[in-house]
Amino acid sequence: PAPLMQPWRSPGEPQAPFSLPAPRWPVECEVIPETIEHIEWVPPKPEPFCPPMGPEQALYALSEEQGTVVYHSSPALQGSCFTRARVGGAPGPLSSPAAPLEGPQDTTLLFESRFESGNLQKATKVGPYEYMLVLRPDLYTAKHTQWFYFRVQNTRQEPLYRFTIANMAKPKSLYGQGLQPLLYSQQDAQSCGIGWRRVGTDVCYYRGSAGEPLLFRLSWTVRFPHDGDTCFFAAGYPYTYSDLGRYLRALVADPVRSRYCTVRALCRSLAGNTVPLLTITGPGGTAGKRAVVLSARAHPGESGGSWAMRGFLDFLLSPHEDAQLLRRLFVFKVVPMLNPDGVVVGNSRCSLAGRDPNRAYGKALLGSFPSVWHLRAMVQRELAEREVVLYCDFHGHSRKNNVFMYGCDGGGNGTRTRLRQRVFPLMLSKNAPDKFSFSSCKFQVQKSKEGTGRVSMWRLGVSHSYTLEVAFSGSTLGGRNSHFSVEDLESLGHLLCDTLLDFCDPAPAKLQQCLVEADALLQQRMGRAPGSGGSWSEVSPSELES
Repeated sequence: PAPLMQPWRSPGEPQAPFSLPAPRWPVECEVIPETIEHIEWVPPKPEPFCPPMGPEQALYALSEEQGTVVYHSSPALQGSCFTRARVGGAPGPLSSPAAPLEGPQDTTLLFESRFESGNLQKATKVGPYEYMLVLRPDLYTAKHTQWFYFRVQNTRQEPLYRFTIANMAKPKSLYGQGLQPLLYSQQDAQSCGIGWRRVGTDVCYYRGSAGEPLLFRLSWTVRFPHDGDTCFFAAGYPYTYSDLGRYLRALVADPVRSRYCTVRALCRSLAGNTVPLLTITGPGGTAGKRAVVLSARAHPGESGGSWAMRGFLDFLLSPHEDAQLLRRLFVFKVVPMLNPDGVVVGNSRCSLAGRDPNRAYGKALLGSFPSVWHLRAMVQRELAEREVVLYCDFHGHSRKNNVFMYGCDGGGNGTRTRLRQRVFPLMLSKNAPDKFSFSSCKFQVQKSKEGTGRVSMWRLGVSHSYTLEVAFSGSTLGGRNSHFSVEDLESLGHLLCDTLLDFCDPAPAKLQQCLVEADALLQQRMGRAPGSGGSWSEVSPSELES
């Protein structure tokens, strides 16, 4: 175990200033010295999904051989596995991966992604305003290309540009259902206070050229808002390790919020980055209180989970009377960034072990997945002292709209126990009717998911253990059909707090109502008449979800 950032103390005692150190990078990674920060902004009205182009409308198949490479940055990985890390990444002078401009009339875009969470590997100019892009796979793997985040400079306002990412990994994507990429203009941020916004026309997601492995393409057209601007594209609202560090510094420096929140190190990652653990509770210490455990960013490309987690923390640490009640009732253990190394280097799914940490809980090797090992051990310690009423792991989903949950119905239990697994998500759907889809929730414990945090915590004895899935796109509920904003994502944290109070309400009316409703929904799914009273104990979870 790594040394703690500070000695343990009970919330309410003064704490020494907490600070996440500067991010540590694998020594193969070059890192530019500039600090990349973005303003926060909420669009004045929801940003609707765009009509997607069908695969049959996909443009002619472009190949890199037709163009000129204008950016190429690929870490020279020493061997096939991670060896060591340092602040600032690769020592020595930086290389120049971008082709130099030939003069002021040269309209070639200047690409860059050697910053936190960036992951563009190559850009090829295949037309005057057309670029073929290749994403860097997760470090020490050859796959998992989904997240993207990169910078372009030397823009022109007038032309219509086309970008095509040539190596997307998944055969299906929400880009085929109206999802658009995000654009950030530094000129608009500085002069108008406008931040990340959805852009792109003729968005198309389609199968690429034949070959192994099978790859897919994401293509879109866009006009830049200004000449000579610095712009960024991203798959989702970036939330970096440094963003988390700034948030935690402000939290610890706040004399009010820090009274009931302790920040310490759960452990250090493979690269030596701190994995923070927050303990939040009200006056009177932890004796006699039940626990709630939450985590996020096991998968670094699912940045929406961090924004939802920030909304949860903002509400729980606020003076709102419901937040005060939650702090009085529970001890909260929160790990806001389980995979900081993956977030730093711009991975989509893996840690520097080159594997998915959310499939590692079953074996949970301390040397390969320290944060997973320490989170599991921390939950075991909590269970020895108190009931853990809920575990929730925040994720993002690339193929289904809306917000939904995966739970744990292992079958073989009584009807009431199995119905109760469905009550928390059902309550959340009532509190968030324009975002959360109960019909999209799944409760089957598949063999392939045994290594997930959700199933592992349930096996340890956390009776209500869930994965919260937040669509990369937005909501189709309540007549919305629009992208999630940062405000939408943060509101999920507040709504989760509301639902926790409903779920643990000592008056049984809400719980009983939801048990009856869940029973009726399952009867309907099985084709039984409502109120027929059939037992669920003999029906397998896979039958319920078929």
